[in-house]
Amino acid sequence: MSDRERVTLSSIGRELVQPFIDLFHAPKVLWGINLSYLLEGITYFGMVNLLAMYFNQYVGLNDIDAGWMVGFLTAGITLAMLFLGATVDWIGLRKSLLVCLAFMLVGRILLVFAPQLGVSGVWASAHWIAMFGLIFLILGNGIYQPACYAGVKEVSNERTATMGYAMLYAVMNLGGFLPALISPPIRRRFDIIGVYWVYVVLTVVGMVVVALLITRKAMADAKRRNEELSAQMKGEKSEPEEPETSEEVEMTAKEKLVYYAKNFPLRDGRFMFFIFILIPVQTLFAHNWLTIPLYTRRAFEGIVSDNFEFFSNLSPLLVFVLTPMVAALTTKKDTYKMMIWGTFVMAVPTFILTIGPNIYALFGYLIIMTIGETMWQPRFLQWVSEIAPKNMTGIYMGIGQFPWFLTKIITSLYSGWFLMTYCPDGTPVGDLDTQTMWFIYGCIAMVSPIALILAKKWMQHGMR
Repeated sequence: MSDRERVTLSSIGRELVQPFIDLFHAPKVLWGINLSYLLEGITYFGMVNLLAMYFNQYVGLNDIDAGWMVGFLTAGITLAMLFLGATVDWIGLRKSLLVCLAFMLVGRILLVFAPQLGVSGVWASAHWIAMFGLIFLILGNGIYQPACYAGVKEVSNERTATMGYAMLYAVMNLGGFLPALISPPIRRRFDIIGVYWVYVVLTVVGMVVVALLITRKAMADAKRRNEELSAQMKGEKSEPEEPETSEEVEMTAKEKLVYYAKNFPLRDGRFMFFIFILIPVQTLFAHNWLTIPLYTRRAFEGIVSDNFEFFSNLSPLLVFVLTPMVAALTTKKDTYKMMIWGTFVMAVPTFILTIGPNIYALFGYLIIMTIGETMWQPRFLQWVSEIAPKNMTGIYMGIGQFPWFLTKIITSLYSGWFLMTYCPDGTPVGDLDTQTMWFIYGCIAMVSPIALILAKKWMQHGMR
C-alpha cells in the first residue's frame, strides 16, 4: 500500500470516527433527548403494532373498524404536529416534553382500562374510552417530535449537529424494531394488555429521564459550551452572550402573533416546494406497510412468504445501523446535494423489483432504498430545524411533517387498487404482474430527485 493510499484511508477513518467522538462528548441534554426518544419509539411502535388486534379482541370491533382506529391515531398525530409543533417555541423544551409525555401516559392508561371500565362493541362505552385514550396520544405525539428536534438544534453545535439529528432518527428506528423482541414473550404470557402495561411503565421511565437529564442547569451548560466551541472554531475569544432586551423577554401576545404571522413558513415558497416535492419518494415509506407485507406474502413462496413480517420490519433495523455511519461520512457534504443524491438512491432500486419476485432483488431493493433514506431523511429534518427563525423551530418542524400526513392518505388511496390489479390474493404466482406495479411506483418516486435537480439553482439561492 502506497503512502498516498495510507493517508487517504487515514483521512476516511478520521471522518468516520470523529463525529462519534464529538457526539460522545456532547452535553447530557442531547443524551437525554436521545434516550427519551428511544423509549418513546419502543412504546409508540410497540403499541401501534398491536392496536388493531387490541380493538378486535378487547373492544369488539371488526377488521375494518379496527383499521380505522389505527388510521385515526397515525394520521391524527401527523396532523397534530401542524397545530401543536409550536408548543416548544412557547414553553420551552423541558416543559414541552413533560407535558406531552403526561398526555401520552393518560392515553395509554385509558387504553389499558377501557375493556374493564366499558362495554365492548362499536361506539359502546369501551370504544369511547379507548377513543379518548387515542386523542390523548395524538395530542402528546403532536408535541413530542417537533420538541425533540428543536431540542437537538438548541443544544448541538457545528460538530455535533449532523450526528445529533442522525442519531435521533436512528434511535427512532431502533425503537421501531425492538418491540419485535420485547413484545412476543410478554404477550404470550400476559396477552396484549400485559404488553400495554409494560409500555405504560416505559412512559413513566421516559418522564424520569427528561426530569433528571434535561434540567435548566444542563441546558445552560450546553448553550455555554456551544458558544465557546463556536468562538474557538472561528478563532475568536469566547465572549458571554449579550442579555436579551426587555422587548425580547416581555413580548406581548399580540407581538408574538405578529412575529409568527410575519415569519410563518407557509409564506416561504422555497420551503413549501421543498417539503411537498418529497411526497413522491416518501410514498416508498408508506409501501413498507401498505404493499411489502402483502407483496411478499402473495408473490413469493416458502421462506419469504412464511416470514413476511421480517421483510416488512427489516428497514428500521437497517436504518438504525446505517444512519450514524452515513452521517459520519457525509457530515461536511452540502445538504441540498445530499437531498438530491439521497432521494435518487432511494427511488432507483424500486426498478430492481421489475424483474419479478426474487429474494435477491427484494434484499437489494430494501438495502439500497434504506441507504438512500439514511442519506436524505435526517438531513431534511436538520434543514427544516436550522432554517427556522428564532423561536419558531417547533412550528417549522410541525409543518415540515404535514406532507408526510398527506403521503399516508394519498398512498393508501391507490395502493389497494394496485394490489388487487397486479398482485391479487389467491392468484398463482406465475399469473401475477408485480413488475408493472413496481415500475409505476418507481416512476412516481423518481419525480422527487428530478424536481430537486431542476429547482437546484432557485432553491440554493434561497438557502444562501
